[in-house]
Amino acid sequence: MARALWKGAIAFGLVHIPVELYPAEDRKSFKFSMLDKRDMSPVGYKRYSKKSGKEVAWDDIVKGYEYEKEQYVVLSDEDFRRANVKATQTIDIQSFVPADEIPLEYFETPYFLAPGPRGQKVYALLRETLRATKRIAIAQVVIRTTQHLAAVTVNGKALMLDTLRYQDELRDMSGLDLPAEGLKSAGVTAKEIELAKRLVDDMTGHWKPGDFKDTYHDDLMARIKEKIKQGETKEITQPGKDDESTPRSAQVIDLADLLKQSLGKAGTPRKSASRKPEAARSPPELRVVRGARATAKPAGRGAAKPAAKRKRA
Repeated sequence: MARALWKGAIAFGLVHIPVELYPAEDRKSFKFSMLDKRDMSPVGYKRYSKKSGKEVAWDDIVKGYEYEKEQYVVLSDEDFRRANVKATQTIDIQSFVPADEIPLEYFETPYFLAPGPRGQKVYALLRETLRATKRIAIAQVVIRTTQHLAAVTVNGKALMLDTLRYQDELRDMSGLDLPAEGLKSAGVTAKEIELAKRLVDDMTGHWKPGDFKDTYHDDLMARIKEKIKQGETKEITQPGKDDESTPRSAQVIDLADLLKQSLGKAGTPRKSASRKPEAARSPPELRVVRGARATAKPAGRGAAKPAAKRKRA
């Protein structure tokens, strides 16, 4: 495990749990270099003084806040700490809520929480209390120079911290051109709904994160190797004509017919009518699972909106 990026304590009531924060994400991405397309030479960036025009080394750079035109106050790490010592050293739990009540769009970045010195017992106390009550803790914490809303959840033996977006960080949907609610208003027929329900049922299964892979990463690497093999390393590929894989406009498709065709291609065997999905699930755990920024909700907790049960996939 990498070095802890934050050390402090979880606090609720008079209880303090010494903890250390570790990244839980391991994003797979390519590292690309910027090139000058005229001669394919690497392009770099320089940190330079706008006054002298000379390059400035990292060791000589400090943070400054412009309080008047071209007048700055310098801030060091100690200034950020002194602004609110408690906030920078404490995951301050402010309430406990059912996990289902938090909409998926609020979840942002996951972290592991590990107990600090002499924190094993009280760490386990919070973990097992959250598990038994089927709750998650809502807290605030300052990481580096930013205060975050956060959810403390249970994942097996570990406590995890998920940073959350504040409400004012989410945009309003009122400006979007969305179809009206209701079948008649949206122009959807009862037959189409029934076919769509059958398709959803045929594709329904239990959450298995190992079944999903970043296949585009492999596809792009294959494309890179293809260009190398064909001697096209310095050729800028131009856009081509649309091929057969380009989606057709929804306006020229018979939706009911498309749903019928999809039913014949559904890859997951349909469940028997007598099977009760809840009975087959594993014991509930307060865990916010990541994948395409969605949340798989633990069994037995219900849903915040019964008509639209949320899953993270």
